Amino acid sequence: MPVRPPVPPVELSEPATRVLRRFRLVFNTVKAHFQQVEREAGIGGAQLWALSLIGSRPGIGTGELAKAMDVHQSTASNLVRTLVGRGLVQASKGTADRRAVQLKLLPAARAVLRKAPGPLQGVLPQALAALDADTLARLDADLAQLIAVLDGDARAARIPLGQ
Repeated sequence: MPVRPPVPPVELSEPATRVLRRFRLVFNTVKAHFQQVEREAGIGGAQLWALSLIGSRPGIGTGELAKAMDVHQSTASNLVRTLVGRGLVQASKGTADRRAVQLKLLPAARAVLRKAPGPLQGVLPQALAALDADTLARLDADLAQLIAVLDGDARAARIPLGQ
């Protein structure tokens, strides 16, 4: 395997530096929120969001949970498995379809939700939901260009930041 010569560092333009700082601000704001969630509620941000959805939709299934969180089914299943293991969620078989799982909060989960700082779905989803359609369309197009330059793995888009 040939050894590649080291790539010299690039010099960032002032606009690139400003955008880099904005990304740092976004990521560090999200990270600080997840750390606060962990400190105050004792669970991760993605787990908290899942609990809040299960609490607002008793009987929700794992597939519906995955769709509501925009994550892969296996990611939602892993979240549910963790929440069940921690005694926060009960998973029971449906009455009509015995393969379907219905989720409901246990009392310990309600205590976690009471302690948790908001927003329960996380600061980034809440902030994005507050933006108007035109801003979201521009942001989407611009981020698509950045992702293309990064050559990002599309599968990473379905993994919650608070995982």
